[in-house]
Amino acid sequence: HHHGKIKSFPKDDASKPPHLTAFMSYKAGMTHIVRDVDRPGSKLHKKEVAEAVSVVEAPPMVVVGFVGYVETPRGLRALTTVWAGHLSEEVKRRFYKAWHKSKQKAFTKYQKRWADASKASDGGAPMAAEIERAKKYCQVVRAICHTQVSKVKIGQKKAHIKEIQINGGTTAAKVDFVTGLFEQEVKVADVFSQ
Repeated sequence: HHHGKIKSFPKDDASKPPHLTAFMSYKAGMTHIVRDVDRPGSKLHKKEVAEAVSVVEAPPMVVVGFVGYVETPRGLRALTTVWAGHLSEEVKRRFYKAWHKSKQKAFTKYQKRWADASKASDGGAPMAAEIERAKKYCQVVRAICHTQVSKVKIGQKKAHIKEIQINGGTTAAKVDFVTGLFEQEVKVADVFSQ
């Protein structure tokens, strides 16, 4: 089963507030619509045509991390990856071939580090050093999002994961925007307006 690839992200415009630039969804089926053609000069102009349309189901996605990239002369280079403190079982399944047989240890050490950091006396945010590094050096920030596959009726339990670029604002603003979204649900309406 191949999942789609985001060929390119929209061009970044620092004057806009930080926002996500893509969304993942599942094709549920197809239907057809009848619409008026608005193409002056064509002989179909103002006539009705029936067209096939796909129906797409888009349950909210969850943000579970971000990757910071540095622009180098030979393209982007990933500088640092920060994950959230709690990952749902759906995501962790993505890191295994045989989930039921495994000890399911993915990210256990990372979560421990996260817990220790939040218990630390200075009340420091976990992974603060990584986050600072990202703010200082990175030009491109992409959120690691996954779908909630359990909400779609396709017998699959393993979430699909994608990096989605964050456009708008400074790098620091982007990083704050992403860390604010950690473990939160993002709905389609939050990404695309009507």
